[in-house]
Amino acid sequence: MIRTSLVLLLAATAASASARQAAQPTPAAQGSTAAQATPAPPPFVDPATVRPKPRPSDVASIESIVAAVYDVISGPAGARDWERFKSLFLPEGRLIPAGHRPDGQDMYRVLDADGYIERAGANFLKQGFFETAVSNRIEQFANIAHVFSTYESRHEPGAAPFARGINSIQLVKLGDRWWVTSIMWDAERQGVTIPDKYLGR
Repeated sequence: MIRTSLVLLLAATAASASARQAAQPTPAAQGSTAAQATPAPPPFVDPATVRPKPRPSDVASIESIVAAVYDVISGPAGARDWERFKSLFLPEGRLIPAGHRPDGQDMYRVLDADGYIERAGANFLKQGFFETAVSNRIEQFANIAHVFSTYESRHEPGAAPFARGINSIQLVKLGDRWWVTSIMWDAERQGVTIPDKYLGR
């Protein structure tokens, strides 16, 4: 009787352990569940479908899109062609001025195209602004490019520049055209001058 009960107890214990093991998911099953729970990335949206149509000559090459950036923001006091401006930038494109405040604190600000238009557009209405590239240092691999573009800013053509600095421009090529992904810039000031290598010398 005791032996029979012990056999039955052992059998019941083994059956219970087997049931618990069967109820636990295997590592493969856990991985499969985790994979199913991972959300799919959002579908790619062609930026050309949500941005103004560009001038083909503006976006055909690295050199042309950089020239277009300077050209579209330059001119006498008055409005700029902001539709053309936005046609150069990805919807996610950013413009990032960096600098040094009068109190000595380093700073930066991150703007999208509309934020730049709001911030700079008011100044352009009041006075002329002409910005030109002095030297462009281009690096490219496949569909990405970076341009260290040394600039001079004037209130009218031929005048002495009131500012000089560097635009760090990042670009991506999609299909047969280039897009601006970001522009970060900083200007010369006391104690900070542009090295000769960025002046085309």
